[in-house]
Amino acid sequence: MVQFRRERLGDQLRVEIADLIQKEVRDPRVGFVTVTEVRMSPDLKHARVYVSILGDEEQKAESLDALERSRGFLKSQIGHRLKLRYVPKLRFVLDETLDESARIESLLKETYGEK
Repeated sequence: MVQFRRERLGDQLRVEIADLIQKEVRDPRVGFVTVTEVRMSPDLKHARVYVSILGDEEQKAESLDALERSRGFLKSQIGHRLKLRYVPKLRFVLDETLDESARIESLLKETYGEK
């Protein structure tokens, strides 16, 4: 039951954070950001927000820094939107799975293309 609540809250936070980033965050350094997943701690006080950012390494670093700087704003907006006893502390993490899957796909094409 607790695991289900963590997953449900993570999904709800993912939707709200994505909407806030798209519509409310005014920092021009936040480029093309996609919130891929939110993982909650067992006590629901911490949320690890996985984001995929389009661009080169410098743009990714700038966008991640801008998200970290807007963390307080996002937390306050989540507090207004959701009825939670405690609004979790947000930590943004760059999600490398899309880059890794593209790299593996290119390796597979290269391997099977040579035969």
